[in-house]
Amino acid sequence: MKVWLQVEINHFEPASSQLGWEQVFKPMFGMTTDPAAVEANEAKLTKVLDVYEARLSKSKYLGGDQFTLVDLHHLPNLQCLIGTPTKKLLDSRPKVSAWIADITGRPAWAKVLAMQKH
Repeated sequence: MKVWLQVEINHFEPASSQLGWEQVFKPMFGMTTDPAAVEANEAKLTKVLDVYEARLSKSKYLGGDQFTLVDLHHLPNLQCLIGTPTKKLLDSRPKVSAWIADITGRPAWAKVLAMQKH
């Protein structure tokens, strides 16, 4: 599990956060998205997602066969990316796509999203 937390912290989070900033938050603040930043970070995210696709062909979740903190750490940035053009990178990997559907479909996550609307 420690290995996958490190992958999330050092590879997934930086690229996905930057993509969220460029495609979600900049437009919310009336700022212009930087297409070069999107392209560069999609390339970084692609590499991580390829590793995730391979891992998820061996286990249901990144940390093993149980939902763990590793999966939980991905939820905020994944939720952000689901509403952006970067979603194509997630959808193009069947194991990653199924994993995302599983973890974002958890009742506790639905409650978090409902609380954000209030």
